[in-house]
Amino acid sequence: MAETKIQQTGDAAGLAALIARAASQTGGEARGLPPVERWNPPFCGDIDMEIRADGTWFYMGTPIGRQPLVRLFSTVLRKDDDGRTYLVTPVEKVGIRVADAPFIAVEMSVTAREGETVVTFRTNVGDVVEAGPEHPLRFVIHGDNRELKPYLHVRGRLEALVSRPVMYEIVELGETALIDGVETFCVRSAGAVFPVMPAAELEALSR
Repeated sequence: MAETKIQQTGDAAGLAALIARAASQTGGEARGLPPVERWNPPFCGDIDMEIRADGTWFYMGTPIGRQPLVRLFSTVLRKDDDGRTYLVTPVEKVGIRVADAPFIAVEMSVTAREGETVVTFRTNVGDVVEAGPEHPLRFVIHGDNRELKPYLHVRGRLEALVSRPVMYEIVELGETALIDGVETFCVRSAGAVFPVMPAAELEALSR
């Protein structure tokens, strides 16, 4: 019933109200991200919003062209243990669709700290995340074409898909190490080691 009500009363009005409520809670970048993981509001149905695989946000089938709005929505995004992604405020939770990952890592930098490589990423919504023990990288081999897809943990259960140009930069940092007795192609950052794939499998894919 809640879902039907949201859709019938006009998504534009509901979206505007949601923006206002979210804005009142975020209070600007200086105050940091809102504590969405601690909020437990009632579920108020789904809205016609989707984050597509390339990171573009759509509302009612139309791209959201205002980047400040996208950034605002991204700060109240939460993925729950049911596997679904929601926009969350203290008073309501609404479901949205996510085709792949909610964020895209669009840039990376490599620095050295105390003799260790540190890889830092910037997402399409302005998050700056240092890969390491608290923000691991994971690598997935996807589809019949064996496409390599790296993901970076951003916060909560939310991840960023690493864009293809940035993925090539990551691969250039790779090295081979013995992990659990297997020669493995991996990437290091901030003292953590992130396995990509067995070295033998990488060699086979490169042929």
